[in-house]
Amino acid sequence: MFDNNGSFLLAVFEFFIFLAWFMGLFWIFGDLFRSKDLGGGAKTLWSLFLIFLPLLGMLIYLMARGNGMTERALATQAEMQKRQDAYIKSVAASNGKGSATDEIASAKALLDSGAISASEYEQLKANALGKGTAQLVG
Repeated sequence: MFDNNGSFLLAVFEFFIFLAWFMGLFWIFGDLFRSKDLGGGAKTLWSLFLIFLPLLGMLIYLMARGNGMTERALATQAEMQKRQDAYIKSVAASNGKGSATDEIASAKALLDSGAISASEYEQLKANALGKGTAQLVG
């Protein structure tokens, strides 16, 4: 298959170029579909251009829209970070991080619905008040 070292090096170089082109194509398609300033028709035309004339399409895309690729990627990452922070805060608040007043109100609702007895309500109330004072002291 490889007659000499030169043909092997050429094959390695061609493989590297192919992988770089393929990775660039994924980056461009990711940026294209992440972009909020393009409509569906424009995205379709860019996609067809990139599929039927891939090398030329990539070069033209990079010249036409390459400046905004970083800004779009950073905006997407910032939005994902905000969503993750909001999710973490909501989960942390619902896992026993609520105030003593919220826990007592929840226990009172359970007592009123008949799900728990009066003694269980008093125990939950004492736990909530104990946790509240522990949080104030600690």
